[in-house]
Amino acid sequence: MRTTSVDVVRIATKGPGDVSGLLGLIEQGKIDPKSIVAILGKTEGNGGVNDFTREYAVSALSAALAPFIDLPPHRVEQRIAFVMSGGTEGVLSPHITVFTRDSAANRVSPDISEKRLSIGMAHTRDFLPEEIGRSVQIRETARAVAAAMAEAAIVDPQDVHFVQIKCPLLTSDRVEAAAARGNKTVTNSAYGSMAYSRGASALGVAVALGEIEGEIDDEHVLRRFDLFSSVASTSAGIELMHNVVIVLGNSTSSAAPFEIGHAVMRDAIDSTAVIKALKSVGLHIEDGSGPPMASRQLVNIFAKAEASPNGSIRGSRHIMLEDTDISSTRHARAAVGGLISGLSGTGAVYVSGGAEHQGPPGGGPVAAIARLSTK
Repeated sequence: MRTTSVDVVRIATKGPGDVSGLLGLIEQGKIDPKSIVAILGKTEGNGGVNDFTREYAVSALSAALAPFIDLPPHRVEQRIAFVMSGGTEGVLSPHITVFTRDSAANRVSPDISEKRLSIGMAHTRDFLPEEIGRSVQIRETARAVAAAMAEAAIVDPQDVHFVQIKCPLLTSDRVEAAAARGNKTVTNSAYGSMAYSRGASALGVAVALGEIEGEIDDEHVLRRFDLFSSVASTSAGIELMHNVVIVLGNSTSSAAPFEIGHAVMRDAIDSTAVIKALKSVGLHIEDGSGPPMASRQLVNIFAKAEASPNGSIRGSRHIMLEDTDISSTRHARAAVGGLISGLSGTGAVYVSGGAEHQGPPGGGPVAAIARLSTK
């Protein structure tokens, strides 16, 4: 007997404050707003410290959904997990992906052994500025991942295929607040703190899923890049002080007509890994020049992008780390976004920059969700 059912809908947006597509589907009865549990989005900001399109998008969505779930807008985030990733460089197209979940107690699967898409959410406590990017964030994230897995009824870590986390960053005010208490933050750079927070959060995922053995401490963050998670995707933002954790995987408790799978890109041009991720959910590419061809339908692809830290990709030098006009994360999102869009046939894919401890250096996880055939 299946206990839950998950639905996934990708909606194009005309701007970070555009909620018309979501409201339209709600009015048509295609989305029950009370069943929404998470919304992941790509906004057209710069993806940096001052990218307020993320906060703008969350505020707009919260205000739009508040009347439907009988909550004031400022409390909607306690009910729905929002993760907005800034930066839609190149061919990437702004959009949101809405996840809903409801009871499926009366539904019986023809094959109870089949695992289907399941989702679980959890939040860490708020972090002090001096805890960001350090072992405290690693430990608390690991606990939250375990809690989200339990909510999703995922027992085997191998059934977890993507863990999306929104994590905090440091600002000058937060650094000063720590100093006033006699504490020192991991860095004084707001931009640099994004990498520390992403990295510590990713290591927390690796610890929770048993991808890393032994003790992990402060000294491992942004130093031991051989330590990583193959399914973590972390995105830092100014709009929160805790971690929002969303676990996506497959479970026998789910009656959802969707399946998720993943692969790990070894670098920014690893088309083989993208194709492997698509094939893991029954999506096939005939000649590599067009969209997937199968009886299943692609819902979305989620991936991390990072400029290779050694300055080269398969022996060829790149300048992403040396460009003082455009940050390396923006270069990487554009490159990986173009690759994935070309293979999937759409630019409306979720590609997030900054892959510290998220896949091997210069690479990152790539996950695909497909709707199963209803034949």
